[in-house]
Amino acid sequence: MRVGGGAPVAVQAMTNTDTADAAATAAQAAALARAGSELVRVTVNTEAAARAVPEIAARMRDAGAAAPLIGDFHYNGHLLLAQYRDCAAALAKYRINPGNADIGRKDYANFRTLIELAKEHGKPVRIGVNWGSLDQALLTRMMDANAKQAQPQPAKAVMLEAIVASALESAEAAEAIGLGHDRIILSAKLSGVQDLIAVYRRLAAACEYPLHLGLTEAGMGTKGVVASTAAMAVLLQEGIGDTIRVSLTPAPDGDRCEEVRVAQQILQSLELRAFTPQVTACPGCGRTTSTFFQAMAEQIQGHIRARMPEWKKTHPGVETMTVAVMGCVVNGPGESRQANLGISLPGTFEAPKAPVYVDGRLWKTLHGEGLAQEFIAILEDYIARRYAARE
Repeated sequence: MRVGGGAPVAVQAMTNTDTADAAATAAQAAALARAGSELVRVTVNTEAAARAVPEIAARMRDAGAAAPLIGDFHYNGHLLLAQYRDCAAALAKYRINPGNADIGRKDYANFRTLIELAKEHGKPVRIGVNWGSLDQALLTRMMDANAKQAQPQPAKAVMLEAIVASALESAEAAEAIGLGHDRIILSAKLSGVQDLIAVYRRLAAACEYPLHLGLTEAGMGTKGVVASTAAMAVLLQEGIGDTIRVSLTPAPDGDRCEEVRVAQQILQSLELRAFTPQVTACPGCGRTTSTFFQAMAEQIQGHIRARMPEWKKTHPGVETMTVAVMGCVVNGPGESRQANLGISLPGTFEAPKAPVYVDGRLWKTLHGEGLAQEFIAILEDYIARRYAARE
């Protein structure tokens, strides 16, 4: 797939299975792809993992989920790619962490080998700097130079500069070895929101390489979602970023695909891309003591999520649709009129009726039991009529 150069911002995710287990890794990679991950990254850290990569790619193709597969390499990537050429060929891209691939030390032979192999196999490379594994030789050199200044900068400021320098110097080294300028993607991941914003602003100002965004070790649950959104939304709004990943820590036995859905929602909320119909629902207040509208909103959201894989194939454009499920008369009719399809449910002490609006006009009024099922039927009919079916 195309990255950068005006292409839409792409969503990436990463498996957390043992890559040596080809069946489990392929199953999770396929699930991520079906959820909307347009690039899937796998750890390649052992010989067993490298041997499994071609089978993983084949299993994904057989499952109809052939998202480009990215290999994540650190200390021994040069050895694995050189020894397991089927692995090198099966991967669509290599991710190299310069801090773990001897860049900055002697003649950086390991990094050189990685780049030469990428060039040989015609693969692009993401040079991914991470503050937790920063090139220590570079950092030491910059810290020493800073200490000699009349007014030294704080250590943190020097570290942020070193992260940018590591990415740029590594890219320059890769080009000197022979990798094409248009085959390089950069990333510079940190776990602090303001630090990430500062580093990517500097990186974007200093180069024209496509940039991969992501808050590393974002965390679990609400913290991970909010921190990732806070960091990436600022950068994306400024036009910075070509691929993104939301690095959530899943709960035990949690759904790995959640990071894909969050990434998609960030892009859709910023109106950069559309992935699925958006459901607007009121938060509830003293006028909505019934929980019916909450249950109905959840049911409709679940129906849309379940149907979207089929709709995506058969009804192009449906992902731009908006749906409103509102709980009382205060904002209900207004929000419903603004959506393609909306329903305003009765609040406490309001008349037991639910007007349905289609493209800003009152369509019909629903009463009694089965409101959710009736509204879903209207939803299905609207999609069938509004979005031309594709055979």
